Amino acid sequence: MANAKEPSAPKAPRVRDIGIDVPAPAKACEDPNCPFHGSLRVRGQAVEGRIVSTRMQRTVVVEREYLQYIQKYERYERRTRRMLAHAPPCLGLAPGHRVTLMECRPLSKTVSFVVIHDKGVAA
Repeated sequence: MANAKEPSAPKAPRVRDIGIDVPAPAKACEDPNCPFHGSLRVRGQAVEGRIVSTRMQRTVVVEREYLQYIQKYERYERRTRRMLAHAPPCLGLAPGHRVTLMECRPLSKTVSFVVIHDKGVAA
């Protein structure tokens, strides 16, 4: 039977190179706004933070802590800033994980970042 097609082995998910040195996720997803499996391009700054909430659909709340120098007292104060970021389903994010965000085009009124790397649970 020369014309019969044989079942082929399952194909590995096609992963795009996003131009940043981060490992590609093991799982595949069908999200059009995934930088690895969709068509979303990343640009601009990369930011690190900790996930506080995952209660929205495909969006997470990421909290960043930084030090601000107060010249009058010659000391630093700790400040916190929260930002919303798109969470591709292939990353499997949960509260408490440390993540790397990358800037992208605006996806909604408040979301202009996408999670590109999950570093695991914060220590």
